[in-house]
Amino acid sequence: QVQLVESGGGLVQAGGSLRLSCAASGRTFSTYVMAWFRQAPGKEREFVAAINWGGGSTFYAVSVRGRFTISRDDAKNSVYLQMTSLKPEDTAVYYCAADRSYYGSATAMYTYWGQGTQVTVSS
Repeated sequence: QVQLVESGGGLVQAGGSLRLSCAASGRTFSTYVMAWFRQAPGKEREFVAAINWGGGSTFYAVSVRGRFTISRDDAKNSVYLQMTSLKPEDTAVYYCAADRSYYGSATAMYTYWGQGTQVTVSS
């Protein structure tokens, strides 16, 4: 089992940047696929980015491709989401997720979730 704690959210102006972090408990972090999702008010939770075991492969939602970068540091049991060129439509609660065997974009397939961190982008 793994516990996830996100940090780094906040208020930023459009065009700005933020870096989200997700710290995981446990000694087997490297065996988990890690992902970021987000949920805006009144909307369903949606996939943002994922990174596979070892970090050799990543993929992104079309809406963030070229602006967001997911990375992981297995020595620190952490995954990151570097967000640049932020837009008001990026405003949401951002969640970190983990799974032992699934590498994809389906919300229901991830087993472990953090509590989320709020990102607000002002226009």
